[in-house]
Amino acid sequence: MFPLYDTIPSRKKPYITYSIILINVLVFLYEISLHNLQLQNFFFNYGIVPLRYTWKFTSNPKHIFIWEQIRIIITSNPIVPFISHMFIHGGWSHIIGNMWFLWIFGDNVEDRFGHFNYLMFYLSGGLFALGFHWLFNIYSPYPLVGASGAISAVMGAYFVQFWYSKIVSLVIWFIPFLVEIPAVIYLFFWFLFQVLNGTLADITGSGVAYWAHVGGFVYGMIVGTRVRRHYL
Repeated sequence: MFPLYDTIPSRKKPYITYSIILINVLVFLYEISLHNLQLQNFFFNYGIVPLRYTWKFTSNPKHIFIWEQIRIIITSNPIVPFISHMFIHGGWSHIIGNMWFLWIFGDNVEDRFGHFNYLMFYLSGGLFALGFHWLFNIYSPYPLVGASGAISAVMGAYFVQFWYSKIVSLVIWFIPFLVEIPAVIYLFFWFLFQVLNGTLADITGSGVAYWAHVGGFVYGMIVGTRVRRHYL
């Protein structure tokens, strides 16, 4: 089941959503121009590596040893990755999936928030999602990259503000066909899927930041509810 579009048109041009998508695409085009070692260094310098900030607070020799191995390739300002990680992606499927979901849900949320407030919401949602991911990966030596935490916040806001919308999705079952799914149902099961996969990932290990998705979605619901009350 693949979502194609929603049934609520936006009243204004979503310039911020368009700009965010453009920046992500341009950064990704730069990424694919890099050699493997250059790309790895790029991820470590501009993605969030939790161990970079927490190694001083651990006495575990393993954590300290790993930090000593990776610190030589990290030269960026420690503040920059908190923003830059939201505009970096790990592959074609990663960026296409994220930008497609932002395209579907971002315009209506930007319409409701207003351009500047939406931008602040998007960035703060990404930071909240990062914090939620961090709770489960305090000493992780792996760089976190991707816009999915911030986009999950957008989806959470959409969930409480446009629950009555429908998501037109492509379903392939012997033959492809389209089906309209209530947004409240589609997003509820998407959120449930993130929670379940996050729990399983803690057991089996996974490269997907499911808890960032969960945290972002919760943040979006909280902020979206406050904004919705303002419009009632």
